[in-house]
This record gives sequence, C-alpha cells and structure tokens, in this order.
Amino acid sequence: MNAITTFLKTIKGKIVAITIGTILIIALITVGVCFVVFQSLLRRNQIQSVEFGLQLVASNVSSDMKEIMYFSRWCGSSNDILKYLETFQDKPPLAVASRDDKSLRTIALSSSERLKEEFHNTSRYITRVIVSTGSAANFLQVLSTSGDTLSYSISSLVLSDVFRTLLESPDFLWIGIINDPFYQDFQEAPVIPIVRPIYSTFGSDAVGWVYISVSANIILDYLKAFPLPSDSSLYLTIGDKFYQLQGNRIQEAAPNFSVLSQENVRGTGSGTLVQKVRMENGKTETLITHSLGPNGWYIHQILSRQQLMQQRQIYLLLIGAICTAILSLGIFMVLSLNRTINQPVAKIQKKINEIAHGDFSRDPSIEWNHELGDIGKGINTLSFDVVNLMNRRIEDEKQKKDLQYQILQSQINPHFLYNTLNSIKWMATIQGSPGIAEMTTALARLLRQVAKGSSAMIPLEEELNLVKDYFLIQQYRYGGSIAIEYQIESQDLYQCMVHRFSLQPIIENALFHGIEPKGSAGKILVKAWAAAGTEGKNLWISIRDNGVGMSPETIEKVLHQKPSRKNADFFRQVGIANVNQRIQHEFGEHYGISIESQLGEYTVMTILVPYIIPAPSE
Repeated sequence: MNAITTFLKTIKGKIVAITIGTILIIALITVGVCFVVFQSLLRRNQIQSVEFGLQLVASNVSSDMKEIMYFSRWCGSSNDILKYLETFQDKPPLAVASRDDKSLRTIALSSSERLKEEFHNTSRYITRVIVSTGSAANFLQVLSTSGDTLSYSISSLVLSDVFRTLLESPDFLWIGIINDPFYQDFQEAPVIPIVRPIYSTFGSDAVGWVYISVSANIILDYLKAFPLPSDSSLYLTIGDKFYQLQGNRIQEAAPNFSVLSQENVRGTGSGTLVQKVRMENGKTETLITHSLGPNGWYIHQILSRQQLMQQRQIYLLLIGAICTAILSLGIFMVLSLNRTINQPVAKIQKKINEIAHGDFSRDPSIEWNHELGDIGKGINTLSFDVVNLMNRRIEDEKQKKDLQYQILQSQINPHFLYNTLNSIKWMATIQGSPGIAEMTTALARLLRQVAKGSSAMIPLEEELNLVKDYFLIQQYRYGGSIAIEYQIESQDLYQCMVHRFSLQPIIENALFHGIEPKGSAGKILVKAWAAAGTEGKNLWISIRDNGVGMSPETIEKVLHQKPSRKNADFFRQVGIANVNQRIQHEFGEHYGISIESQLGEYTVMTILVPYIIPAPSE
C-alpha cells in the first residue's frame, strides 16, 4: 500500500493515474451514452418497423373498403337501380306478376345485369349484394359464388335488429364481424354487414335499401403474410367490437390489457398511436395502433420483446468493441506518456534542484526538440541570466543615493527571480503543454528587462509591459482564476517616467496576500491619471485588488518594517517597502506609496510620482 502511495506521488504515477482515470471516465460515459442512444434507436426502429407492416395492411384494407363503400354509394345513385326500385316499389313480387307485362321484366333484367356488371368490377371480398324495395317484395341479388341457396329469408333479414340499426344510421355504421345470417348452419362464414338506404331521385323518401356482406378475408388475407413474432399479439377494433387474431381466425374477445400512458415517438405517422399498456400477467408492454381506413377500424400489435433482445445483443457487442478500443488506446497512451514525459521531467527537475543549490552551469542535455525542450532551454537561459544578474556590480559609488538604489534593486531582483523559479518548477512538475512555452517566453522577456542596463527610470509603458509578462506567468500558476484590467487616462501617460520594478512588487502583493488567501477568483485593476499638486503636475498610479484586505498594522509593516532574514515572508514584504524607499530617495518624502484597505473587501495601493516626460533627444 505504501509503495502504491509513493508511486502516485511521483509525476509518473500522477500521469498514469490521471490517464487511466480519464480513460475510464470516457469509457463509462461512452458506454452510457451509446447504450441510451442505441436503446432509443433500437426501440424507435422496432416501432417504425411494426408501423410499416401495419401501414401496409391498412393501406390494402383501406383501398378495398373504399372500393366497397363506393359500390354501396353507386347502388344508391345508379339510374338503373333507382328505376327498378321506383318501378317495383308498390308492385307484388315479380314471380306472380302478369306474364304479359314484359316491360317490368325488361326493367328487372336490365337492372340485374347492371348490378352484376358493377359487382364484378368491385372488390372480390363482397360475398352478397341485395338491392330491395322497402317492403322486400321485390329485390335483386348477386352472389360471389354460384349455387348458393338461401337458408335465411329476406323478410327475416329486414326484421332483424342488426338490419334496422344499420339502416337507420345516418352514415356507415360498423357493428363488427358477424356470422353470415344467410348461412346460419355454417360456423365459418364471418362477414362485415353494410346496410344503406336508397332514396328516390327527386325526393328524400327511401325507395329501398342495399345490403352488402363483406367477407372477413378482407383483413385475414393481408394478415397471412404478416410477420408476427411468437411473443407478440395482433388485435382488431371494428366499431365497438374488439378482436384478437388467433391463427387464421379473428376471434372476438375482451381486451387483455389496460392502457397506462401515451408516448410521442419521433418518426411515427399521424395515423399511428404508441401506448404503454399493462397486460393481464402484470408485464408492461408497448402497443402500436394504426387506423385501418374506415372510421372506427383499427389494428393493434404488441411489440415483441424477443426481437428487441436479439437486436440489443448486437448493440451490446458493438458497445463492447468500442470500450475495448478505448481501453486499448488508453493503455497505449499510458505507455507513450510514460516514455515521452517521465524521463525529460526527471532531468528538468534535477536541473532545477541544481540551480536551487547554486549550480548555474548550462546543461545541453535538457534542450530536446519538443515542448519540454523549450522549458529546458528557458531554464538554461534563466541560469545564464541569473549569473549575469548576480555578477552585476554597483557602477557608481560616488553618490550615496545611487548606491542605495543599487542595493535596493539588488534586493528586488532576487525576490522576483525566486518566485519566478518556483513558478517554473511548479509548471514543470504538472504537465507539458503549449502554455509552458508561452510562460517561459514571458519570463525571458522579464529577465531581459532585469539584465539590460541599470537605468533607474523607464517609461510607464515599459513598466506595464513588464507587469503584463509577470501577470501572464502568474495566470498559469493560478489556473486562469485571476484577471487584470488597465485603465490609462490618456496616451501621453505611457511616456511618463517611473522607477523600474515599481509596479511588479505591488501586483505580487495583491496576488499572494490579497487574492490567494481569499481562495476564490480575483481581479486587479491598474489605473493611471495625471493631476495637479502643490509642487506641480503629478502622476498617480493605483493598484486595486478584491482580496482579503489589510489591517492598519499590516499596512504599517508593509510600508516601513525592515526586512528580516528570519521572516518567511522576507522576499514578499521587502518589495513594497523598497519601492516606497526608492521613490522617496529620488523625489522626497512627499511622494511614495499610500495604502487604503477594507478587511474582506479590497486593498488599493497608490503610487505618487512627479509627472516627468523626457525630451525627444533623450
């Protein structure tokens, strides 16, 4: 256990742990998303597949029924039929009529032939058509097969409740599938009856009626080739009757399920309804309902769980293959990162430790041709710049003020370099990224500012550029949780002369003592403006942070307390005090730094210096 803990504390261990953890998270998310998406797609595809089958059956049934209903309307509008009914409405049966009345027989034969002609041009599922006068004394009849005999009289049909109900309906009424009343001796003659009144040509009085029996095969024929899984069920609704398909029979039954809810499945047509139902055995299933065409006709199917499970296995195998590929890629990444990063990082760490112990010699072995090599080059450059910085000597010993300035600045430079080295070390131990190259570049610019010349005063623009490079480095350290804003009153202020490294210690103090203890995101606002003073025009520069603030005692220590080598905060506290002393040495005690703060809210440090713009020749 201790070995594992020690391993995880190393860079190699952290890289391996982070990589494996990331891969596992990606794999879990991928598996979850794929499973949900595949499950949804699978169920939707199954619903759409069933819907397509039901639509095919419905299209055929609807086409045949429309043709039959058209035939029924034709019977009520045909001039031949109307002439027959109006002629024989009040006549005795033709069989006992006068044999000399040839005109009546001619009308009857003509009407019968016309009815047969239209019958044979209509759907094959009509088994019987009867066109009769209201009294049923005279009628025309066409059968689908020859040789049929009546075992049930027309008068009995007229007196039946079913007939009266259908005849008195204002439109087509569907009472479901019944046994053909003309074949009561046979049990296998299911038909769908249609009865419609026929009205006279010039009035609204009924002169007769038409009876059409439609074979139940109009539905069964299209269901014979319907792919119905063994664990699925098929139902029909005709009017208020409910039927279940059992083999090659349509059996009337009570619904063996109860509807729980309706679903909105994308991709289903307007004539399709998807519902959650609970079966008699307590299982929850999905019911697909589609209109068959005539009003009140519907076909229903229970989705097959067996098909769903078979297709789900295929998707699970696909998900397994995806996970295997992700894990294989993860193992490859772990091995590659271990070989590519661990050794270079160990060498960089070793070189940083050597620098910390005073060895600033150049090490060419850490200058690889990749991002870590850029860090190595930056460290070697840093070592060179540090050596130059430490070898700088005080050039002018004649004036005490210049000597004091050189001493104070020599304290500022190690202070800044110490924190910068720590930042680079921190970045190098975390990860290699393009951001490190950017940070190293910014550091190189800072070192060049430190190394070039010994001028005490520089334009405000150069000092702000130095601050921007420094703040860029710190933004990488704090992970982007800090921000800085600049508000310069006018362009001419950029040429005003300020002390070198006068803003950087204040920015550093705002970060380390203001924002960092707060433990949350922070912002720094840098403002510069010019204003008239008692001794002439002055330049004001304020640095405001929204950190934890400072007590009056802390403000006093920051501005006036002398640094102590025993104090852990020596390098941080010395910066602001030294800047204040440098300004006062240069311009007098009237100038310098003032601090205003509110605990828990903000800190504002304001620099006051004379407004100095050098002549163009300078």
